[in-house]
Amino acid sequence: MSQGAQTDSTDARSVGVTPTEGAVTPTSAPIASGVVTSTGINKGVIAVGGGKGGIGKTLLSANLGVFLAQRGHRVVLVDADLGGANLHTCLGVKPPNTTLSDFVSRKVDNLQEVVTPTSVPNLGLVSGALDVLGAANPKYTQKLRILREVSRLQVDVVIIDLGGGTGFNILDFFLIADHGVLTVVPEPTSIENAYRFIKAAYYRRLKTAELAWNLRPLVEEAMNERSNQGLKTPADLVSYVERRDPAGGARLREEIERFPLKLVVNQVRTPEEERLGVAISEACRKYFGIHMSHLGNIPFDDAVWQSVRKRRPVLLDSPDSRASRSIIQIAGALGLGG
Repeated sequence: MSQGAQTDSTDARSVGVTPTEGAVTPTSAPIASGVVTSTGINKGVIAVGGGKGGIGKTLLSANLGVFLAQRGHRVVLVDADLGGANLHTCLGVKPPNTTLSDFVSRKVDNLQEVVTPTSVPNLGLVSGALDVLGAANPKYTQKLRILREVSRLQVDVVIIDLGGGTGFNILDFFLIADHGVLTVVPEPTSIENAYRFIKAAYYRRLKTAELAWNLRPLVEEAMNERSNQGLKTPADLVSYVERRDPAGGARLREEIERFPLKLVVNQVRTPEEERLGVAISEACRKYFGIHMSHLGNIPFDDAVWQSVRKRRPVLLDSPDSRASRSIIQIAGALGLGG
């Protein structure tokens, strides 16, 4: 996704919300959550994101969709990598005639009309914008419209495949989901970008809470006085607000603890890399004061790149491969293994 002026965030002020780019709140873009459907699964939205490209977001999104659809659940995959949509290629689907860009430009009013069937029964695809550069950076009102329509899709589960980076559009799609799944590979740049993503998403969530409960003056005071207050981590910031405003601080902590953050480590080769997910989760809890669930690892597997060349999800091309078995286990960790 083209970030434009939306760059990586380094502190609460650098992800400050402007009048034209406000943080999306749960009330402004409701997502159906916890609604038991006729197939017996809790309807929800899964967003798969990460700090950079090429780390397995599309691999995980496509194959989770295939797994759930094979078990009779109605699933729609949404390619929200608006500047570089390629989910249709991974599924072996020709570039659809109608894409998300048609919905953004209001050529199509109903997002359901953009859903393209795939070769997998019960699995549909909303392809990303392939032809309109402006669609890679939708306006705030357009983004709200996308988020609202996602919740109205007549399916059991929506899986959103996000672009890389920490732009506002990516963060808002990630934070509005019932499950925000962060992918990372065992490389220094990927790990560093993952922490940047977590930090940016954390402060975006914080911005939503402080606007909702009028805590902005107190948060800004804490940031301005951090050198005197001994604030070394984002968790220290929440503790500072709790001391100054116990009720507001308690609400702030509750909001942060609802952070829908989960982790998958891809392309794992060694025992040391197998422990990376636990290490990142522990660092996240210490630094941010939030719980990150490590859903599991996907091993480095030749079956993956072979399936990509064939334009087939690995669960279809090589269902007994180590990668496929790992993705099924990850679905179970998400509570979607039934």
